Amino acid sequence: MSQAELTREVARRVFASEFNDSTYTFKESDDERAPNYALLPTGDRANRVFVTGTLTETEDVGDESEYWRGRVVDPTGTFFVYAGQYQPEAAAVLRDTEPPAYVSIVGKPRTYETDDGTVNVSLRPESIAVVDDATRDRWVVETAERTLDRIEAFEAWEAEQEAPESGSTAPTNEYAEMARERYDSPVVNYRNDVIQALEQLEDVEEPDDAEATV
Repeated sequence: MSQAELTREVARRVFASEFNDSTYTFKESDDERAPNYALLPTGDRANRVFVTGTLTETEDVGDESEYWRGRVVDPTGTFFVYAGQYQPEAAAVLRDTEPPAYVSIVGKPRTYETDDGTVNVSLRPESIAVVDDATRDRWVVETAERTLDRIEAFEAWEAEQEAPESGSTAPTNEYAEMARERYDSPVVNYRNDVIQALEQLEDVEEPDDAEATV
């Protein structure tokens, strides 16, 4: 196994609503090459994410060189994607793709604090690919499953904190603890987002199902 394979982080599947709430970033080492992580409110860390949605808008916002911004919408919100000279392949996809189009993106979360103290989260893409609707639908289902897994682990840990004498075997969850300390948003909000995302998927599929039964 190569060093790159050893150090490459797993790309977490995350919906836009949770991604945009992941405003706290941290390192787990003083090494200057140590990866930056975004803390997900459902109790995990993410150095890389995998997202899929509808590219609804692109714009070259660069001054002296191309710097492309894309808006990518999933059932829960909007990802803002930025690619420039250091992400030439991703920038080319944003430049050449005519919205609307389904796209899948692997990239790194980036945070930016505005003058009023608001922290915005954006995505710096490693790769962008135009995909079909079936790929987008699979991503919604898989991301819903991964989000629910994180929520259930968070809630198991939380229940253990509230009733340690109950004999629960819930494991320690350092990222859930960090999330509860850093964020105000309850994890039930993200469970509701999962339900919303799956309901939207069902609404899209129902017309086809109806035609199939005629």
